[in-house]
Amino acid sequence: MTGKAKPKKHTAKEIAAKIDAATTNRGGGKAGQSDRLGQVKGGHAKLECPLCKVTAPDIKTMQIHHDARHPKLPFEPEKLNNLHASPSESSSKPGIRGSLKK
Repeated sequence: MTGKAKPKKHTAKEIAAKIDAATTNRGGGKAGQSDRLGQVKGGHAKLECPLCKVTAPDIKTMQIHHDARHPKLPFEPEKLNNLHASPSESSSKPGIRGSLKK
């Protein structure tokens, strides 16, 4: 009657996977919100729909969105807003109202 209560041993690969899953930010919740929205340069959301402001990581995903949500309008990739493009110097705002400090 031996072997009923055998303790299970975890492999090094399984333990490493658990540590990786516990310590790596996968982008869910509030931790990955800015990444998903593309607010900070380097986020996953690269393109923004000019009609409904939905973001997408690439042109193909944006075309799928456009075909599903805006089927009556033609898809024009040149009108998409690129969120990773560097902002122009003319749109910079001073830090303090009325101040010219940068």
